[in-house]
Amino acid sequence: MMRRSVDRFAAAAPVFAALGDETRLSIVARLCTNGPQSIVQLTEGGDVTRQAVTKHLNALADAGLVRSTRDGRERIWEIEPRRLSDAKHYLDQISSQWDAAIERLRAFVETDD
Repeated sequence: MMRRSVDRFAAAAPVFAALGDETRLSIVARLCTNGPQSIVQLTEGGDVTRQAVTKHLNALADAGLVRSTRDGRERIWEIEPRRLSDAKHYLDQISSQWDAAIERLRAFVETDD
């Protein structure tokens, strides 16, 4: 049982590693807020080149966080909601475990008087 839980958390590592970069996190936030966008749209108003945005999008795609489709000559990028949902689920599980551990500690400290 413990091994399966560890394996699930390990599977989430690429998601959190990808989101650990400020530029990639910003791209994900833009896609979540504004919906599917092209690289041209994603570079508007920013200091990051199209080439750099492409590399970041590929890293996000490798982690399963975004996907692209062709629209004529452009690639349109969008969020892969399942992976974000999985990441939230992992964080919820970790939070629940911490809550339980803190509650056990509180109970121990209060009964030790």
